[in-house]
Amino acid sequence: MSETLSSPYLCAPVGSWPRPPELVRAVRERRRGRLDPDSFRRLADDAVRAAVAAQEAAGLDVITDGEQRRDNFLAFVAEKLEGVTMMTVAELLPYLEDKAAFEEVLGTLDVPAFSLTNPVAVGPVRRRQSLAGDEVEFLRHITDRPIKVALPGPYLLTRAMWVESLSQPTYRDREALAEDVIRVLREEIAELQAKGVAIVQLDEPIFTEVVFTQRHAHRTFMCGALTQRLEAEAELTWAVEVVNRTAAGLTGGASWLAVHICRGNWSTREELLLRGDWSPLIPHLKRLEVDQLVLECATDRAGSWEILGQLPQRLGIGVVNPRTAAVEDPEAIANRVRALTQFVPPERIALNPDCGFGTFAERPMNDLQVATAKLRAMTAARDRLAAGL
Repeated sequence: MSETLSSPYLCAPVGSWPRPPELVRAVRERRRGRLDPDSFRRLADDAVRAAVAAQEAAGLDVITDGEQRRDNFLAFVAEKLEGVTMMTVAELLPYLEDKAAFEEVLGTLDVPAFSLTNPVAVGPVRRRQSLAGDEVEFLRHITDRPIKVALPGPYLLTRAMWVESLSQPTYRDREALAEDVIRVLREEIAELQAKGVAIVQLDEPIFTEVVFTQRHAHRTFMCGALTQRLEAEAELTWAVEVVNRTAAGLTGGASWLAVHICRGNWSTREELLLRGDWSPLIPHLKRLEVDQLVLECATDRAGSWEILGQLPQRLGIGVVNPRTAAVEDPEAIANRVRALTQFVPPERIALNPDCGFGTFAERPMNDLQVATAKLRAMTAARDRLAAGL
């Protein structure tokens, strides 16, 4: 495993993969209590096998289970944690601090608010069971490739789960909630690393929301960013602190701890997603004490790659856009990465999509054929780059 991770231009997914229609229906039926656990597990097992087969056929060095068992990248934790309940965005509206502004935001969604779910802390937060241990155990039986597991990061989870009127009977403030969130994630990461997971990734998409919605706060939606936040510098300082406290002592080994940051993956309409280069975030990203940063870089909205040379961590560079039908040209990808090697050595560069291909069960970002073709473009670019070495 360590040899694979040390290879230049490592190709890995971010996390999610399009779910087959029968599994999407099963997710919906399970949520409504109309499908028993065994029936759901059989459908999910088949979907995971198909997701793994697609990734292996595309030539990825590291694979995920495509998050097939999850309702979405965030809300799946509700059934795994004590003290947490799942609520739809529509149900949460009456409790939000700025209801009018958020109702305005809902118009940007490609999925209805009643189908998007969010975990909310309503009691002491503890693990009822492992968040992803069952996913890893199944993967171990169907693949011999290194495994990656994505988890919602501590800043994302705290922001998502803190709804003052619902959470404050248990926690005096969100900082108190963060204490339990950090403990839960540290327990989970340590267990996953002990199981031999190659990369544990913490998803922190709302780092960019803090910066890029300062002037246009009513035009975007970030799942997990439902509550108001402080001034950007103070907020990002705290966000880095909770990530570093989660990561302490869990980095630098055979298993990488990564942080993934994107600019929103809720819509296929690029004009609705966050725009701005990485420069405002660079000072904060430098302070993240993790092994790898997995960053959205494939679109013009993310700006130049040159500035990423200032970052000390290994970099997962987004080279294909999961939201578009056009499949990227492998040589064009390779040329952009070659230019990046002027600032970042090849052994610190990995290739990945900008984000997952199936963030929400109800609405994948792309279909199976296009998603597979984009992975093949990514690995073809890797092969061109490796040949140059």
